[in-house]
Amino acid sequence: MKNLSQLKLNEKATIKGFTDEVLSLKLMEMGCLPGTEVSMQLIAPLGDPIAIEVAGYQLSLRKQEASSILIEDH
Repeated sequence: MKNLSQLKLNEKATIKGFTDEVLSLKLMEMGCLPGTEVSMQLIAPLGDPIAIEVAGYQLSLRKQEASSILIEDH
């Protein structure tokens, strides 16, 4: 299974779960719920941070945080 940090620009995926239980609570409060569609919007020149679109808004994440979100490609 892929994680969110592996998405390419403008790719879409569905959140399936998390690898970090503590961080998952914070991410779910920000709209990253299992079953939610996300898309990669921006990638910083050095690859970190990234911005995703989730729940109707853009969310900026560190690559390490994004790697804890398990996804399924569309």
